[in-house]
Amino acid sequence: MPKSRGQLSVVIPCFNEEKTIKVLLETVLIQELVGEVIVIDDCSIDSSIKIVESLGDSRITLLKHDKNKGKGAAIATGLKHSQLPYVIIQDADLEYDPNEYEDLLRPILAGKADVVFGSRFLTSTSRRVLYYWHHVGNSVLTTLSNIFTNIDLTDMETCYKVMTRKVANSLQITENRFGLEPQITAQIAAMRVRIFEIPISYNGRTYEEGKKITWKDGFSALRCIVKYNLPKHKKRARRRYLEA
Repeated sequence: MPKSRGQLSVVIPCFNEEKTIKVLLETVLIQELVGEVIVIDDCSIDSSIKIVESLGDSRITLLKHDKNKGKGAAIATGLKHSQLPYVIIQDADLEYDPNEYEDLLRPILAGKADVVFGSRFLTSTSRRVLYYWHHVGNSVLTTLSNIFTNIDLTDMETCYKVMTRKVANSLQITENRFGLEPQITAQIAAMRVRIFEIPISYNGRTYEEGKKITWKDGFSALRCIVKYNLPKHKKRARRRYLEA
C-alpha cells in the first residue's frame, strides 16, 4: 500500500511507562504507515519523558500535561494535535502490537470503512490468558453498549480504534479515565459511519506488571454508556460529524 506510507498519526497517552515506552516507540516507528507519533505525557514522575526525548526522531511530538488529567484527557490532547489522514490510538504499554497497523487500516484504505475496532475476542491470533472476571466484565459492558448504540461490536473497550481524519476531528472526549471508551463508541455510532472489526493479538498485563483499570472503572463505564447514548448527545455527535 505505497500511497498510505506515512499517512498514519499514532496518538499515545503515557503515564509512568518507563519500562515499555522505548520498545513500544521503536516498534511504532518502523511501521511504514506511520508519519507522526504524538506522545502525551500525563505528568509522569518516572523517566518516561527522558526516554521519549532520547529517541530523537523527527516524527515524534512530545506534549506534556502540567498535572495528571487522565487517559481520556491525554487522548483528547493528542487527537487535537494530530494532522495526518488516518489516526490510531495506541497505549504506551506493550499490550497491543503495532505490527498489526496494516491489517487494521486495510478496510479504511479499501474504501469500506471509516472506523476500525481491533477486537481481542475475534481471536485468530494470540492473546495472553489473564483474568476471567475482566473478560466477563468486558463482555457485559460491550453488550450493554451494543444495546444502546445498536451496533454489533465484540470488544467496545479495546484500545485499538483506527479512524479517518473526519471522524477524529468530530470526537469530543470529556471523560478522563476509562469511561472514554464507551463515550468514543457512542459518538462513533451516532455519526452513522461505516465500522469494521479486525481480530488482533493481545498481551495483557497483570496488576503487578502495571495494569491500572479497577472495578470502579466498570461502574464509570456503565454510567457513560447510558449518558452518551441519550438523544441530546447523539444529536451533537452526528452534527459535529456532518459539519466537520
